[in-house]
Amino acid sequence: MSRVLIGLGVFVALVLVVVFSIGGTYNRLVTLDQAVQSQWAQVETAYQRRSDLIPNLVETVKGAANFEKSTYVAVAEARSKVGQVSLGSSAPTDAAAFAKFTAAQDGLSSALTHLLAVSESYPDLKASQNFADLQAQLEGSENRISVERMRFNDAAQAFNTARDSFPTVLVAGFFGSRFNEKVYFQSQPGAATAPSVKF
Repeated sequence: MSRVLIGLGVFVALVLVVVFSIGGTYNRLVTLDQAVQSQWAQVETAYQRRSDLIPNLVETVKGAANFEKSTYVAVAEARSKVGQVSLGSSAPTDAAAFAKFTAAQDGLSSALTHLLAVSESYPDLKASQNFADLQAQLEGSENRISVERMRFNDAAQAFNTARDSFPTVLVAGFFGSRFNEKVYFQSQPGAATAPSVKF
């Protein structure tokens, strides 16, 4: 009888160890996943800040005499494309959808860069305090976006490293897509090549 009780006690102890180990692993994944979600929200906030500044910038630029209409139309179209691409409220795990989202955001960045470059040819516009303030705000937004992307990649790396470590990878597999790997921001194609500057 005592052997049966000892055997049962050992079995119960082993079950408890396994249950607590799985519970601890699950809780760690949830904590890391929430950190990634939080950081993704910061990235979206930085993008939203930039998006909110664009109508003011376009209106300021429109006020400049003879400014190329095609330039601010390109900005408006790029902003519209950004609004059409959504990843939902959670951090990205679908690489194809994330690539579309990133391409739309990069298109907007490119259009804004072109707008600011073209504006250099308009002394009245450059001298406008409103334009100078908006330009500084947009540059600040781009810096914030860069920082938030870097922080998102750090959070995604911490999650992916923990998720793919043994035995956590086994526990993550039990929960289906709940703990899919997170996608990283990557540089635009050709970003490694320095742009040529011509005068």
